[in-house]
Amino acid sequence: MTEATQIWDRRTGVDIVANYLYEEITSLRLLPGTKISEAEIAAHFGVSRQPVRDAFSRLANIDLLWIRPQKATEVRRFSMRAIEKSRFVRAAVESEVLRRAAANCDAMQAALLDGCLERQHQALADADSAIFGKLDYEFHQTLCQIAKADYAFDVISEEKAKVDRLCVLGLSKEDRMPQLISDHESIAQMIKAGNGEGAVEFGQIHLGRLDSTLEAIRERNAAYFETDED
Repeated sequence: MTEATQIWDRRTGVDIVANYLYEEITSLRLLPGTKISEAEIAAHFGVSRQPVRDAFSRLANIDLLWIRPQKATEVRRFSMRAIEKSRFVRAAVESEVLRRAAANCDAMQAALLDGCLERQHQALADADSAIFGKLDYEFHQTLCQIAKADYAFDVISEEKAKVDRLCVLGLSKEDRMPQLISDHESIAQMIKAGNGEGAVEFGQIHLGRLDSTLEAIRERNAAYFETDED
């Protein structure tokens, strides 16, 4: 095997392991605080421990795993400070995206937004929460494209992923779909009307949906949150 092939295989292995664990963590099939063994994951995928170690590091960088020297790696518990930081960053980036999208939106781009909303309504009709989750990301990515700021979606998607687990705890995806679609429709309406500040206002309401359930989640699932001792 050539050196180039070895590098390719290692990178592919890292992607496979990282994507698998990402889905397990964000869907809460792996709960906050769950210990994960490098050796067990490597054996499960039939790979060496190095790609697993690299995958762990990738997930730790987005606050989904907690790697501690000489101790077991854990699924990261929720941090109130990290949630506040994530929300702050996302609010700042998305507000600018919405202003630019409203300034740049033409008939063709308005049709793209309409297409996003049509697909979301179809997912709702089909009760397909998995597809809806992907369409949620598609909507925000489309806004970034209209704003001519594709790079902003990298930030938004990373910050969004950090709180998606909380959304799963708060309400089922099926229950949340109608409200999220309504929010998206309001944002799209403002964008198509060229009303940047109106879009920002609805965008902030959209981001604030989590606030009303966060304290209830902490009361029900205190063990899923970091403490001062962690």
